[in-house]
Amino acid sequence: MHYLDAHGVEPGICTKFSRIPPLLLRQLLICLVILIVAGAGWVLYVPSANQTLANFGIVLPNSDSTAVAATGSGGAGRAGTGAGRPSGRAGRTLSVVTSPVVMASINDTLSAIGQGNAIHSVTVGSPSGGTLEELLVAPGDVVKAGQIMGRLDSTKEKIDFDLAQLAASDAEATLARNQGLALSDLVAGSALATVQLAADKATLQLRTAEDALQRRNIVSPINGAVGLIQVRPGNYLSAQTAVTTIEDASSILIDFWVPERFANSISMNMPVEVHAIALPGQNLSGVVSAVDNKVDQQSRTLQVEARIANDDNILRPGMSFSVNMKFSGEEFPAVNPLAIQWSAEGSYVWTFVDGKAHKVMAEIVQRNSDGVLVKGDLTPGDAVISEGILQLSEGATVTLLDGPGDEKTADSVRPAISKR
Repeated sequence: MHYLDAHGVEPGICTKFSRIPPLLLRQLLICLVILIVAGAGWVLYVPSANQTLANFGIVLPNSDSTAVAATGSGGAGRAGTGAGRPSGRAGRTLSVVTSPVVMASINDTLSAIGQGNAIHSVTVGSPSGGTLEELLVAPGDVVKAGQIMGRLDSTKEKIDFDLAQLAASDAEATLARNQGLALSDLVAGSALATVQLAADKATLQLRTAEDALQRRNIVSPINGAVGLIQVRPGNYLSAQTAVTTIEDASSILIDFWVPERFANSISMNMPVEVHAIALPGQNLSGVVSAVDNKVDQQSRTLQVEARIANDDNILRPGMSFSVNMKFSGEEFPAVNPLAIQWSAEGSYVWTFVDGKAHKVMAEIVQRNSDGVLVKGDLTPGDAVISEGILQLSEGATVTLLDGPGDEKTADSVRPAISKR
């Protein structure tokens, strides 16, 4: 017989609980709460939980296991090999959303930024030392090859040329006179040879004086436009002093760098599309004119040169250009990023076929923000499950809510194509 105190509580029980330290009691309560939460999570998120409980005679409300537990009587339906149970995880039918597989290409487009240079560019320097007497061109003028652009003081050179010209004329006259006398045997052969040598020396001295006089002129070596002039008349110029720069911009050469993976794909005369950043909206075309013979070891890039015509003279050397090139590239199936799952074997996706879920291994090739390119047994149009995939198993029965297979052709999952 148990006796209760005035509060209706058995004295022995109160005494027992009063002996438990408060800290230990708090820890016991926390452990109890954790166990309850873990059990609820196991029931909600583990597909086989309902079946396991049903095997022990515990049937949860609204559980698909109710039908399983109801088969047979007295547990007869649970005996043997589990006859009468649907396939999949505990016979549950899951709802999923699918996305179509599309084909996408990588390494099929190259975009690079390059700098333009004139097809010919020459820095014109003074051919010799002296005072600049006059300039015959101004910045922006178009000159021809061989055109005189300026002159140095040539007073001494003109005098030397005149003297050399007189000496050459006198030597020629003496040679002609001695040649006439030699016909009459009045001049020995040795004397005639001496006169001939003197005439030849006079001719060479005349040519030297003429060259020195010509070097007092500053001449353009190519056709092109004159740049800023670095000197002024009256300045003393030493030999090779820079006077100006001449640019032949009838064609523009664009230097740009490409990743080494394109090294074997680029060849001479390949077409390129060019856009001048300073001239938006204008599309230009050209061809590859040069390819370097080695890859830069530090940047792992290859230098390429493209040539574009500049007949309208709208482009200037030094401009920056956007260069685009197209290649055959490689095609891979592309799937929704949400469809990718991982296992010990690697990445995989679930496909929807005839109301069933099937696992397909899918090796990732390239990730984009809106699509993942993969290698796997996938073809364009295949329905890949992108939502409701956490509780799927091989061959599980699923209900399609949206996507391919529901008489819809979603094309909103086309991934971006790589251009590097």
